Amino acid sequence: MNQKSTLQFRGGMFMSLIPVAIYTFSCIYLFVICRAFNMEALAVGGFLALLIGGIFCKSYQQFWEAAIEGISSITSISVVVILLMVGMFSALIKLCGLSNGFVWLANATGIHGALFVAFTFVATCIVSTATGSSIGTMFIAFPIFYPAGVLLGANSMMMAGSIVSGAIFGDNLAPISDTTIASSSTQQFNDGRPADIGGVVNSRLKYSLVASSITLIIYAIIGGIGGTYQGGKISAASSPAPLIMLVPVVVMLIVSVRTRNIYAGILTGLTLGTITGLLFKLFRFSDVFANHPSKNEVTGFLVDGINNILPTVALVISVFGIMGVLMRAGMLDYLADRILASRYGKTARGTELIAMLGISLITIMFGGVTSASILTAGPIVNKIGHARNIHPYRRANLLDGTANSLPAIIPFMSVFVFIGSAMTKLSPVVVAGGTIYAFCLFLTFLVAVLTGWGRRQEVPDLVDQSDETVEI
Repeated sequence: MNQKSTLQFRGGMFMSLIPVAIYTFSCIYLFVICRAFNMEALAVGGFLALLIGGIFCKSYQQFWEAAIEGISSITSISVVVILLMVGMFSALIKLCGLSNGFVWLANATGIHGALFVAFTFVATCIVSTATGSSIGTMFIAFPIFYPAGVLLGANSMMMAGSIVSGAIFGDNLAPISDTTIASSSTQQFNDGRPADIGGVVNSRLKYSLVASSITLIIYAIIGGIGGTYQGGKISAASSPAPLIMLVPVVVMLIVSVRTRNIYAGILTGLTLGTITGLLFKLFRFSDVFANHPSKNEVTGFLVDGINNILPTVALVISVFGIMGVLMRAGMLDYLADRILASRYGKTARGTELIAMLGISLITIMFGGVTSASILTAGPIVNKIGHARNIHPYRRANLLDGTANSLPAIIPFMSVFVFIGSAMTKLSPVVVAGGTIYAFCLFLTFLVAVLTGWGRRQEVPDLVDQSDETVEI
């Protein structure tokens, strides 16, 4: 077996960061200058970063061999396969109009003002957990919940923030979320196995529940301040029927966590969800899968799900290509070694604090595109976490929890804030200020790191049996 040579760059090893710099510039250009979010454009930025970055390598051939090596890694392939299947389940939930069911429920029970803000947060949490897509959830929820909330006396800032908060909640916790998949797959046990998604979600739940509980209380208290209740019924088309789709969602989540097998969870959710939707006439069989000979195309939510997730897949592929280059250039090992040699890298607590800082900076640089920042920081966190014997579940939680908190809502550098601002006409600062969950989640993980709450150590001789861990 031939030893792979280290990539040599004109100007030294730090020139291997050129692709990262180009990708960061792409994010800034899209979000700050163009004020637009387009996953396909982000993927283009990633591939352009590779094409241009390779020029600075002494061997363009070896550069692309390294990029392909990163793209074809077991981690990359696993993430891509799971995302494609997740896309189908997400499309199923969107097709059923679950958000409309929640609006009907709020209207029927007379919820308004601050309570409607709290209700919206909970409902959006459920939708985002069901779909695994924060961006998709916002595009679904804002047109439905925001106008209704304003009519029912909610504070506009809190109303917008509750939707963004709920979207981030699902992005952080859902087993079918791209960030959950990325954070789990990049963290490995001592025997080389990636952290299983079910185990990660199960261990992450306590942090999410603490942060979301505090968020819920705050929204319920101040969510209606300054709002004007206009009375009457909500004119938005709503129906209780879609609420039945909560059953396959819950079953999917239970199967994913209990079996620690995301594939089994998605299969169960897809099967039960399709049967439930057809039985309750939420959609027709032609909405599942249909052939249109006149248009020479096949349609249905299964096809739509694949099509909708392809831009995200393209972005993931480009980021893994960049990771392959950084790995072969020795940059990731260099950064990890510097962290471990530092004063704060000598302890588990210090290592976790540095990890939170690094993840935060990368997420801000990437414009709040959390999946890309997690994939970038993941290999470094994996190495330094191994050195300090921090459990892969804990590392995955720090990755995802930090990325999906304050760094994801920095005004003028956040895709979440820009979408919220575009759909409400509120200032990005206002939308960010109302996203209470991001503040609470960051503080929750900061306290967890400082106090050691939830910190676990992998027990090597027991890992193969039951992934047993001990508190440290």
